[in-house]
Amino acid sequence: MLDAALSGLLQVLSPGSMGLMLIGIFIGFIVGILPGIGGPVAMALMLPFTFGMEPIHVFSFLLGMKVVTSTTGDITSVLFGIPGEATSAAVVLDGHPMARKGQAGRALGAVLMSSLLGAVIGAAFLALSIPIIRPMVMAFGPPEFFMLTLVGMVFIASLSRGQMLKGMIMGTFGLLIALVGIDPQAGVPRYVFGQLDLWEGLGIIPIVIGLFGGPEILQLMLSKESIAGKAASRQIVGVGEGVLDTFRYWKTVAVAGLIGSGIGVIPGVGGSVSQFIAYGHAKQTSKTPEQFGKGSIEGLLAAAGNNNAKDGSSLVPMIAVGLPGSVSTAILLNAFLITGLNPGPEMLTTHLDVTFSMVWITIIANIIVVIAALPLLKPLARLTFTEGPILVPFLLIVVVLGAYSENNSMFDVWIMLGAAILGVVCLRWNWPRVPFLLGAVLGDLCERYLFLSTSLYGWSWIQRPLVMLLAAAVAVILFKTGWATLKSSRRPKDQLKEVQS
Repeated sequence: MLDAALSGLLQVLSPGSMGLMLIGIFIGFIVGILPGIGGPVAMALMLPFTFGMEPIHVFSFLLGMKVVTSTTGDITSVLFGIPGEATSAAVVLDGHPMARKGQAGRALGAVLMSSLLGAVIGAAFLALSIPIIRPMVMAFGPPEFFMLTLVGMVFIASLSRGQMLKGMIMGTFGLLIALVGIDPQAGVPRYVFGQLDLWEGLGIIPIVIGLFGGPEILQLMLSKESIAGKAASRQIVGVGEGVLDTFRYWKTVAVAGLIGSGIGVIPGVGGSVSQFIAYGHAKQTSKTPEQFGKGSIEGLLAAAGNNNAKDGSSLVPMIAVGLPGSVSTAILLNAFLITGLNPGPEMLTTHLDVTFSMVWITIIANIIVVIAALPLLKPLARLTFTEGPILVPFLLIVVVLGAYSENNSMFDVWIMLGAAILGVVCLRWNWPRVPFLLGAVLGDLCERYLFLSTSLYGWSWIQRPLVMLLAAAVAVILFKTGWATLKSSRRPKDQLKEVQS
């Protein structure tokens, strides 16, 4: 195995592989900053250019591009409050409030370093799990996937602490939004009101962009001030402090990385779930949970560290059994077939060096993007001091393009505008937005896996060991949240106002 690991490293460091990786990183950096376009779109567009390449050259190009988009998407979330991808939504919650306080440099430094550490954790998870990869993936079925979505759902309660009723209402609203479209079981249209565009449901990307980006742009328009405001110093400082914060709160980053690695390995669940589970866990274990949503460095580190960790582990099921866990890995699976490789036992025996090359690409690409981005942080952070009237037209173009690029449809732009109105209403009357997003993301998965579980196993699926283990986790989370709520109800009223809006 060591020989294969060394061989994989030497092939990745060859001039051809490194050159293609740098090109992929450059494309990924630009694409990741633009909200909504994201890594999968860029990879799909670049896939035809990989015909005739060697396997490791292909993965250096595509995988290098993929891992970078996660990091640069976080940069947009911090600077403008507009998630570069749906998986960067949790970064907005604390990253953008820090930028509004004039701490954009510190937030960006923390995002870059925690992303790097998260990527290393995910890559290590991939390398260590190679010998036991197959049984681990096969142990999960629809019942376990359903319970995992429930774990994500109960964090609605945690993230709404202090606004429990509002959080539950918003979570339910999100679930109803997830029901829009064709019923996957009966094939019956639901809540489509005769609109063909609604048959495929509402896209998550336009909702995320509008929900979080819309209110920020409106605030800039009305205030005519910069994102950081007049009160903040125009000195761009704190990048080094953000880097040090990553090591100061290393346990938060490590746990978030492990959560991302653990959930990333499960096909079909995705990073949108793991980021909020990591964020919710960080809030539950923090000594200052009241700071979450207001610019908590712990919340930012948990979201950013988790985001990149899942990228490495999401390759596990694809390599082991040919199961893509996300759109990005589905495109990589196509790259496998184009280069003549077959996922499965061959990747763990004959082509073990190619498997290890993916581990090295994940690590090296993240190191390169951190080194390349550090000199750019101060110029990027200066954008938060640009006057609103100058910045708003640019941001409007970016969010419209981001929403449109989801399906090349103007209908998604209208969805984005509707989500923006909802976001403004929530912000004005202090209703939490995250429970709504969680309900919208998890509702579809929850329904699909519940149907599959009952169809395949009847109700006997609740007796499966992993299902009972996850059910216990749900009970523990609910108990801890209820207990914390009970304790906080005895505090003065001004301490009860909770997290984000």
